[in-house]
Amino acid sequence: MEQVPMSATGGTLGDLTKHQLRNLCRVVSIDESEPVRLLGRVLGSADSRPLSRPPLWQSDIADDATPVEFSVQINDTGERHLRILAETLPEHPSPAANLGAARDLVSSLSERYGLPLDRLRAIEDLFTPDEPQGHFSWWFSFIFDAAGRPKFKVYLNPAIRGPERSDEICAEAFRRLGLEEAFHTVGAHALQRAQDELTFFALDLDHGPQSRVKLYISQHDATTDDVIRAAGAVPGISPGQVGDFCRLLAPGTARFSGRPLVSSYSLVESDRDKPSNYSIYLPLRDYVPDDSVSRERVRRHLREYEIDPAMLDEVIGSLTERELSANAGLLAHISLRLSPDQTGTTVYASSEAYGGTPVQR
Repeated sequence: MEQVPMSATGGTLGDLTKHQLRNLCRVVSIDESEPVRLLGRVLGSADSRPLSRPPLWQSDIADDATPVEFSVQINDTGERHLRILAETLPEHPSPAANLGAARDLVSSLSERYGLPLDRLRAIEDLFTPDEPQGHFSWWFSFIFDAAGRPKFKVYLNPAIRGPERSDEICAEAFRRLGLEEAFHTVGAHALQRAQDELTFFALDLDHGPQSRVKLYISQHDATTDDVIRAAGAVPGISPGQVGDFCRLLAPGTARFSGRPLVSSYSLVESDRDKPSNYSIYLPLRDYVPDDSVSRERVRRHLREYEIDPAMLDEVIGSLTERELSANAGLLAHISLRLSPDQTGTTVYASSEAYGGTPVQR
């Protein structure tokens, strides 16, 4: 893949991240037009901000406040998908202004792409207080098919009315969507410790029986046994794979006391009492000395699932020219997705527009 040097991509956040995105589009062999256009749209006022200036907002999407993260999803069929996670920012960010900008973006995307908003509208009042709390209001995910066409997901903050109300808000959202029993099942497996925290409530913005509701739970100070228990909420999968995944990527780690492991559950229209998909997210950057070690561990994981590890080096080369031993967060986290009929791995990579994550020693 022929690349323009990162140093020649211009001086704004949009210049750099769009260049990185074009490279990633070549890695997964999709047309760049719609992904690049959407990235500029979601970055909002941050798009034209010079990188010589501090971040417009301390976004929690990346360790260095970059409001965008890239990922490549690989299924056991060999299929690859490119994804963008981003926070849209107004000219004068604040919790309330950011929430307003996110709601405006939803309306704009719905008009352009014909997105159904019935499920979002059914729960929207739960996640739109006058005085939002927490690290974020709403985030957005775009995942692109082989033709570069996007699908959309919105991430809502369960703690937006304060962390003490997260359980109440998520339970009510599940009730309104007809998934109340499934919420109880998830709680019995992954919300039994004081350290288990509801982190994201997410909705796919599309029609169809496979359109998902997702719930993400940060499991602070967890052991592998804790996340194996969490995976047990999904029938027909092997929870032991979760333990193997953690041991391979973080060998010798008895307790994940840095950034937490995250368990997530996907529910579709037919999942009234149990979720049909479980994913484990491992924040690799807290459990390695630097990205050179991350690379070797992820390559071993990919081989375990018969995925060509050359893909990983293509992703890395799309984003940076630096020595991997210089920082620890380019490969921010890795996820393993388990369902009865399919497995998948997703590699999440940082733009490092504002410097990335300092090396761990």
